[in-house]
Amino acid sequence: MKPTTFLTICSLIFSSSCFVKYLALIFMLNIICSNLALAEGHRFEIANSKVVTIKSTVLGKKYDLYIKVPRSYFLVENKSKKYPVLYLNDGPYTFKVAAGVTHVRDMDKVIIVGISFAHGEDGQFSRVRDLTPVVDQSWTKYTTGGATEYLAFIEKEIFQYIERNYRVNTEQRILSGQSLGGSFAAWVLLTKPELFATYILTSPSLWFKNNWIFELENKYAQKNTSLQANVFMVTGALETLENGMKEDMVAGHVKFANLLRSRNYQKLKLEEEVVEGSDHHSTFPIGLSKGLVKFYKLQK
Repeated sequence: MKPTTFLTICSLIFSSSCFVKYLALIFMLNIICSNLALAEGHRFEIANSKVVTIKSTVLGKKYDLYIKVPRSYFLVENKSKKYPVLYLNDGPYTFKVAAGVTHVRDMDKVIIVGISFAHGEDGQFSRVRDLTPVVDQSWTKYTTGGATEYLAFIEKEIFQYIERNYRVNTEQRILSGQSLGGSFAAWVLLTKPELFATYILTSPSLWFKNNWIFELENKYAQKNTSLQANVFMVTGALETLENGMKEDMVAGHVKFANLLRSRNYQKLKLEEEVVEGSDHHSTFPIGLSKGLVKFYKLQK
């Protein structure tokens, strides 16, 4: 190309509005690409939290623990303070809810431990096995009856890890669960109540194996006059047959609460509520929030 031709082309480009538009387009593309890279490179994270994998010798499986400590945990003036621990089943769901509930400073007073599902297993398969205390042959799609081993895993391995690595008040353990997790907590209450100081049961599946939990409570009552625990139970008012539930959760809730009261167990502090407007999917955040408020008031 001749020098004169090159200069002529450059002159035309730089004098044209097309060049300005071209630069503007490049600039806009750079901004878009930068924003996309920023969005892909940054994910929302829960403050003061971590994930730890526990290889259980009791179960022969690996489980993830989702752990969050209160923001006050790291303050110099609290370096010797020991904290209550809130233990949760169904960790992938319940941990996120609990982290949100405790985001407000007045609620951020416990260490949260969410227990996930067994590695390499479908979450529903893992939870049904681990959260059911006896075998129910009618559950043909899932294995049931693994709660005894699962509780041993919690007691012998999870407690040990948490209490070795965190400043924990072992007399202020809380167990909370939703649905099968709630009935699991009810089972623990009636088999080893001393493991936890407080039980927060939301929409507990007390109907499991033809209301087997009521047989267990009757056996407990025959041998015990005391049940040392704080129990807060919440079920949604919409959890009825009329509202599409396969089991009447409200009826089970009322029956269990009335039965516990009728025993006049020494040292049992029971509060329960059927929440208007709440269904099976919305009860856990409500029940956990209210249960923690009740727990905090007991500590004052």
